[in-house]
Amino acid sequence: MLFVMQANNDPDQPQEAAVATDAVDPISDTPATDPAPALDPWEELEAEAAKWKEISLRTAAEMENLRKRTTREREDAIRYANQRLLEELIPVIDNFEMGMQAASQDTKSMIYIGMDMVRRQLNEFLTSQGVEEIPTTGKFDPNLHDAVAQEECAEGEEGRILRVTRRGFRLRDRLLRPASVVVSKVPTPAE
Repeated sequence: MLFVMQANNDPDQPQEAAVATDAVDPISDTPATDPAPALDPWEELEAEAAKWKEISLRTAAEMENLRKRTTREREDAIRYANQRLLEELIPVIDNFEMGMQAASQDTKSMIYIGMDMVRRQLNEFLTSQGVEEIPTTGKFDPNLHDAVAQEECAEGEEGRILRVTRRGFRLRDRLLRPASVVVSKVPTPAE
């Protein structure tokens, strides 16, 4: 319904009352109707309940995913908490190993025996922290090894590890440092 109010500019004449007329759509010349038909109150309540149920289920799923992600991140933080310390300790162990090589000329000396005891303790400590040495036998693996040189080798296949120049380590399933190795290559035929 459309209410029309006519204004009278003459102050001496009384104002006319508002007149109610049916609204007509000016484009189609048909009576205008409410775009959404009125729903039954029960249907409205059921639709509202379904909407809130869906929101509740989504929120519960998001909370469950957040809980799982937080648990996984906490476990990773605990598992790899010592990673930085171990990464800084590895060069110290390398230097210690060089000292062991120098002291190995006289294996009966007290210095060598004491250093060997310390080496065993260091290895036990690394093992207890989940650190393991990367295997350096067999085929070269670019995910675990760093090739620092290639040498011609007549026997065996190409890409075989010949020797280790620096040991590599991993902490559980994470690489701390790749092993530096020398890799074999097939000799080129002389022309």
